[in-house]
Amino acid sequence: MSRFAPILLLAAWTIGHAAEYPAATRGLPPECDRSCLYGVIDQYLDALEKKDVNRVAWARNARYTENNVELAPGDGVWATITGMGSYKLKLADPHSGQVAMFGNLSEADATSAYALRLKVVERKVAEAEMLVVRIREFGALGDGPNPFANPRFDDKPILQQNLRAGEGRPRERLISIADGYFDTLQLNDGQLFTEFDPDCNRVENGLLTTNNPDKPLGPTSALGCADQFKLGVYRYDDRLRERRYPLVDEERGIVLAAGFIDHSGRLGDFKLTDGTPVTSVIRHPHSFYFLELFKIVNGKIKQVEANFITVPYNMTSPWTAR
Repeated sequence: MSRFAPILLLAAWTIGHAAEYPAATRGLPPECDRSCLYGVIDQYLDALEKKDVNRVAWARNARYTENNVELAPGDGVWATITGMGSYKLKLADPHSGQVAMFGNLSEADATSAYALRLKVVERKVAEAEMLVVRIREFGALGDGPNPFANPRFDDKPILQQNLRAGEGRPRERLISIADGYFDTLQLNDGQLFTEFDPDCNRVENGLLTTNNPDKPLGPTSALGCADQFKLGVYRYDDRLRERRYPLVDEERGIVLAAGFIDHSGRLGDFKLTDGTPVTSVIRHPHSFYFLELFKIVNGKIKQVEANFITVPYNMTSPWTAR
């Protein structure tokens, strides 16, 4: 294939869908509830697995990004997927017309984690944002076998459960709690700007990075969410940028977030808040692009799941650049 083919494909798609679709910011028609949104994303993933972009009900002027780059629908993973995995965590927000899926999929040479967000307008896909963590390209946290191919990758039942009466919070408060997590992570100095459940756990790119007795990333991997932050483990995370909260699943108490983590690379040796000397694991200008979810119960973060990849330092998002 010519190296100009993807560009021509995107141009052809744009020309063919130049007319404006109803503004996504107007929200979702009330008849498209959770079941409706689930149907849209199921149809989308079925089309993806069959590599048939025409099976998707696209809105006019629809946009598709993969790993923070705008592509024509049909490009990228649409051409290389060989199967869908068993992990299928669906989230829905009828209020904003957003639906999302965290899962795993196979291409020719490996199994990868993915996160997918769709914006639905008049029962059609107006926006599709996909992040694919290709282990051969981006690696995974820690050593050992591919975590995305592990049957226990999907063993997080709390994310599938609805909240019980009294456990929820208003959507604006849920977003504030999630944003407080990023304030805590940014320039992590031991202060907490949100609340954590004592049983809080975090999975990052398929790896359990809290309360893990195997300590895959060092001794602090055995600690809980709050204790890690109180030690200032992530002090090298200089900036949490372009934060977005497109989806709030109020029934489940889950907030979906997107954005970037920037590392200037200036920090070298430093001390944790208990005096332990450590060295930053990132010593060069670097950015992560992430899609991350937070399960919040009784106003406290109880489960975190993050998929992220390395992107050029200070790269911006196609979803915030316009």
